[in-house]
Amino acid sequence: MTVLYTAEATATGAGRDGQTRSSDGVLALDLAVPKEMGGPGGAATNPEQLFAAGYAACFHSALQLVARRAKATISDSSVTAQVGIGRNDEGGFGLDVTLVVDLPRVPREQAQELTASADKVCPYSNAIRGNVNIELKVA
Repeated sequence: MTVLYTAEATATGAGRDGQTRSSDGVLALDLAVPKEMGGPGGAATNPEQLFAAGYAACFHSALQLVARRAKATISDSSVTAQVGIGRNDEGGFGLDVTLVVDLPRVPREQAQELTASADKVCPYSNAIRGNVNIELKVA
């Protein structure tokens, strides 16, 4: 693989109760453990939200790519990523992902085909396939 771009971010502080900042300074966020996991929650983000945002954007780009290749118009489309975290069987933690793809102007069968094709193209999907349960839902 030839790397086209490398993103860099550094986490400091107390991990999930710290801060994260990209090397270019565009991203600079406070982190907090969600209330559901025993933390304070509040106006700070968490790794699962960051992963969900990145995955949704990346998958939506992959969806647009496969739609262009198929000469399909996917105006007003959206992708929502839901990222859950929980204990796994080995005593650590794992993730569970649901991607909800909304293609309101595309027939359902074609929307399902485009979604399946995007899943094969998306770098996030390729990175976690076989390690994380991914459910694809076409709205």
